[in-house]
Amino acid sequence: MIGLLRSRLGLVGGFFLVAAALPLSGCARGPDVESALSLRRVVIYRNGVGYYERRGHVEEPEVAFKVRTERIGDFLATLAVMEQGGSSVRSASFPVDIDKKPGDDDDEEEADESEVEPAPDARYGFPMPPQPPKPKKKKKKDDRETVRLTLDGNEHDLVVGYVAETPVWRPSYRLVIGKPGAGATEPVADLQAWGIVQNQSGEDWKGVKLTLVAGAPLAFQATLDKPVIPQRPVVTDQGEVIGALPQTETTLASAAPAPPPPPPGVYGGYAGDEEGGETLDGLLAEAEDADMPAEARMAAPTSRSAPMKKAERSRSVAGNYGGAGRATGMPAQPYRPEPGVIPSGPRNVNALAAVAVEGGTTRYDLPFPVDIPNKSATMVLLLAQRVPGEANFLFAPDGGVPASHSHPFRVARFTNTTKGMLEKGPIAVFDDGAFLGQGMVDPLPPGAIATVPFALERGIAVTTDRKQDELSARLARIESGQLYIERDYVYHTKYTVSNGTDFDARTLVKHPRNPGTRLENPPKGTEDNIGTGTALVPFMTPKRGTNTLDVEERRSFTRNVDVLSNLADDAVKAYLADPRADKLVVAELKKAWEARARLRSAIDERNKLSTEQANLERESEQLRRNLKAIEKVKDDPRDTVSRQNTEKMRRDFTERLGKASSRLGEITKRLTIIEIEVSEQSIRLRDIISGIKLDKPLPTP
Repeated sequence: MIGLLRSRLGLVGGFFLVAAALPLSGCARGPDVESALSLRRVVIYRNGVGYYERRGHVEEPEVAFKVRTERIGDFLATLAVMEQGGSSVRSASFPVDIDKKPGDDDDEEEADESEVEPAPDARYGFPMPPQPPKPKKKKKKDDRETVRLTLDGNEHDLVVGYVAETPVWRPSYRLVIGKPGAGATEPVADLQAWGIVQNQSGEDWKGVKLTLVAGAPLAFQATLDKPVIPQRPVVTDQGEVIGALPQTETTLASAAPAPPPPPPGVYGGYAGDEEGGETLDGLLAEAEDADMPAEARMAAPTSRSAPMKKAERSRSVAGNYGGAGRATGMPAQPYRPEPGVIPSGPRNVNALAAVAVEGGTTRYDLPFPVDIPNKSATMVLLLAQRVPGEANFLFAPDGGVPASHSHPFRVARFTNTTKGMLEKGPIAVFDDGAFLGQGMVDPLPPGAIATVPFALERGIAVTTDRKQDELSARLARIESGQLYIERDYVYHTKYTVSNGTDFDARTLVKHPRNPGTRLENPPKGTEDNIGTGTALVPFMTPKRGTNTLDVEERRSFTRNVDVLSNLADDAVKAYLADPRADKLVVAELKKAWEARARLRSAIDERNKLSTEQANLERESEQLRRNLKAIEKVKDDPRDTVSRQNTEKMRRDFTERLGKASSRLGEITKRLTIIEIEVSEQSIRLRDIISGIKLDKPLPTP
């Protein structure tokens, strides 16, 4: 049985020679176009039209074509006449069906059918016998019109071509999966392409040269046989009269328009504010406030909404990357054939259609004339070729197959190594003499790979998990003293595959791509299909085992950050460490970051002292309240122990208050010095950064 199936698939190349045409149902009618010229060539397209070519030797002064009425427009619009005798065609005449006015037909019929009373004979005064009825006009037996080509000369070798409506030819494929030969490692398969042709032209095709074109040229229905008289406007002179009063316009007085709003900030916001720490702009604003007189400081607005309290300065500079780590929820090896014989190709290679590519259109020219009776269909072998192909698994959730959200499809994959385009059509998959299933091949250009599902594999289960993150910091540009960095939105999609079969499973995951992202370090063999917005990612799962695939996509964005933020520190340090960085920019950035380090150290010390100052102030205030409370205590003079304890607490509180006051004085002096240092270093850092110009980031490695 296996050998019989293989021999049938291998010898199909010669089957067309004895293939029986399939009769099509329908009532008998005449041909769409009838002529004394023989039909010699038919070219069928995939858009419902066909090109017909007739040839013959003509000795008459004209050639007549009987064309069906509904086809005459297309016939006239595409008629092409080629001569070999040197003569020329004078004209092509055809009848015109003029639309009659309503009532014309009725009047004519009444005139024909009405009985005219005979006049009396003058000799006898008796009426004459009735006249015989007039013969009625004969109606046409069919609805065809005659188009006549008037020729100049006596002998002509004519080739007449035209386009007519024709059923599209439909492709059908067979894929026989085999094993690689000796010394070959790439899996192979035998691909066969068949074309199904239907003849509904009304005449038999005998000995015609048949061509099937895998394309759809622009074609439309023409109505050149219909007379067209366009409507013309009627112009009369009736004087000039204003029929209605024009509407007046009123413009209210208004002030000058407000200036346009400032342009929006860079996507992502200002990193220094959202981190909640010190910013260089804030430090510079404090320095300006300190240099202004008290009266001017009260009247002039500053960049801060209110003066920073000492206790507020105790906040440490936040350096965490905001928004990171947010998670969002979300909704086997192929059939192993037994050892067998590799299927052979067709024995009669000359019977295959010649594949030609002209102007981006694939054409299949059959090498021998064909006979297709009217109202019949036949199937011709277009190609039979060995191509790279194999059977795999594909995880591609489909709404029409609910189980596909948890289980992969079994698929056949092959590469179109032919010279032309393979049109959309059904495909039957065979392996080792067995029928595996059917699928549908989408239009496949040369060199492309088709992945055709034909069954569902429930022995393999797949789960999916997704999460988002925000990572990395790259120096993008420095402009007007402002730092801009690049960060990445990271989309992680984790596929966990459990293989319950007894063989290793190579699975392709059809991963839907996020718009505007790039794949980060995809596995080898990943196919990124930009046109479909998906990627086919391969990975192996051992038998009776589990494997996890992590598909990472990244999308870069730019944001403005403060010089003192940790994001800016990470981006600048990475730029300084990159050997591709601009040497001049690196030298200036090193100076700026030395000043930033001193400023950062001063700010950290100020924050630490401010925190200690706030704690000491609270402690001093509590000690003063305790001393006031002790003053109100009236001990019994006879209770010596009580009086001693009260005195001891008074001395302890007084001593602690003195130490706190002394430390507060030291802190106040040190804070004054640090404030001056912070102001100086802030101005120095601003001046250095303002002198640095960086236009674009380094390329992503």
